[in-house]
Amino acid sequence: MRKIVLTFGLIAGAVMSALMVLAVVYQDAIGFDRGAVVGYTSMVLAFLMVFFGVKSYRDNVAGGQVTFGTAFKVGLLITLVGTACYIVTWQVVYYGFMPDFLDKYTAYALEQARQSGATDAELTRRAKEMADFGEMYKNPLVNIAFTAIEPLPVGLIFTLVTAGVFGRKRTSQTKVQESRSEEG
Repeated sequence: MRKIVLTFGLIAGAVMSALMVLAVVYQDAIGFDRGAVVGYTSMVLAFLMVFFGVKSYRDNVAGGQVTFGTAFKVGLLITLVGTACYIVTWQVVYYGFMPDFLDKYTAYALEQARQSGATDAELTRRAKEMADFGEMYKNPLVNIAFTAIEPLPVGLIFTLVTAGVFGRKRTSQTKVQESRSEEG
């Protein structure tokens, strides 16, 4: 199981990390709105590896059948490996290449609020909230926690769906149909 989890988890992490780096390189051209779309699209593509990893486990290790619990465990481990890669990449990018990310994002968010008709009092409140968050985000553990929150829900959805697909119990009717097709 370890080889499958690491292989598919690292592939998922590589996809998310590579597309994150590309999005960062082209951040000014992409913008924050489209950057989020690119980011979550990369997560969806990356977490397809959960499906392929669980399928590989079922076919190559579990003899063609896997329970919901085992499929969930394999999928969750793949998700965690991919998420860990994503977190490490963001830490390197953020602290090494984009220490001004929150300043740029704050300016963007305030401009969006201004354009949507926010009052001066609302803008001041929003700026203070963003500044408070920026102080909190300087703590690496907080930064890691917020970074993990991005891909984990996507990976968990893929894990649940995949475990549901592969972990279904075969009904006796399905077994009868399979035995008939093998006989004839």
